[in-house]
Amino acid sequence: MDQSSPPRRANALELHVPSPRARPGDAPDFSGWSFPEPGETPRPEIDASAFDMREFAYGLIRVLDMNGRAVGPWKPNIPAEDLRRGMKTMLLNRAFDERMHRSHRQGKTSFYMQSLGEEAVSAAQAMALNDDDMCFPSYRQQGLLLARNYPLVDMMHQIYSNARDPLQGRQLPIMYSSKAKGFFTISGNLATQLPQAVGWAMASAYANDGRIAACWVGDGATAEGDFHAAMTFATVYRAPCIINVVNNQWAISSFQGIAGGENTTFAARAVGYGLPPLRVDGNDFLAVYAATKWAAERARANLGATMIELFSYRAGPHSTSDDPSRYRPADEAKCWPLGDPIERLKDHLIGIGEWSERQHTEAQDAAVEAVRAAGRESEAIGVLAEDAQQTRASMFEDVYKDVPWHLAQQRDEETR
Repeated sequence: MDQSSPPRRANALELHVPSPRARPGDAPDFSGWSFPEPGETPRPEIDASAFDMREFAYGLIRVLDMNGRAVGPWKPNIPAEDLRRGMKTMLLNRAFDERMHRSHRQGKTSFYMQSLGEEAVSAAQAMALNDDDMCFPSYRQQGLLLARNYPLVDMMHQIYSNARDPLQGRQLPIMYSSKAKGFFTISGNLATQLPQAVGWAMASAYANDGRIAACWVGDGATAEGDFHAAMTFATVYRAPCIINVVNNQWAISSFQGIAGGENTTFAARAVGYGLPPLRVDGNDFLAVYAATKWAAERARANLGATMIELFSYRAGPHSTSDDPSRYRPADEAKCWPLGDPIERLKDHLIGIGEWSERQHTEAQDAAVEAVRAAGRESEAIGVLAEDAQQTRASMFEDVYKDVPWHLAQQRDEETR
């Protein structure tokens, strides 16, 4: 008998490791999933108590049916002009993603992350927020900048880390920052933006300001300690903040069950903290807009924070360093039961007579051309593969308000 290992007990314990429904080579499997019908979920008043709203953590707010019709109490009153603007933002986002993903394959940048299949999240939420509200994004919310008319060429400069990179080569590609557009610096250390957002919102309330904060995190990052710290502070101090969890089913290469999504919803975490939970079809532009507008109105009324789970699907790879075919069926995205956000809004706009196939093609072509023009301009300045994009002396700039003597000495040595 091997003396190094104890004998197995008759009632031996077993460790449970969550596993996705399908792996490479399997058929995509969404059987057994059920969702409330569009229009079925009631819309509470913004002053409803978190206790009375606990069941919202287990349903799904839907406005658009799969034929593009908008129904139910969450149907927002959005002018057709704004819907068209939302559509164009999503198309621009997808065109930008496609070109920058290709640029990585061409060796022009070291890294890129798409938001393929999740465009409605940032586009609709940007429109539901005020332009001066502060956003603390994760790395798939580039649509916030696009919706706020941040220059495409500056985004590309940052990705290429060229001589006009607004961040002077100090950030990983796609980790943008814009104080003017209310876009807090993206961090590769996931979930750090949540306590920062809650703290910013608390400061805004303390200063009797009118601006609120919104933050975004993926399903996997809810397992980080920062998430739970932020939830506690948001509850205790009624921070005017919207905490968005984008459940796109996959973290880097781990499905959402590893972070706790196998046994309950991510929105259910709000219940334990005493926050109102909303669980929303993240591929339904109208539902995302309506839920975000509701949460924003609640925050502005000094009623505190709201947590929104945006139920979506990451159609592309986690990043250019990832190959999703190694851990999920290759055609799983095409089988996602809640469809594609662009196609669903397109069907709605055509159905109400405010869009057409011709307009859609023209908008797609315009988005591609806008991205192509920005690409030509940015690549003329330089791409990552070229040498000396940033001067060595620039590392001393924008770090301290007053440069310490020892750094000034080093800087002077570098520039001799």
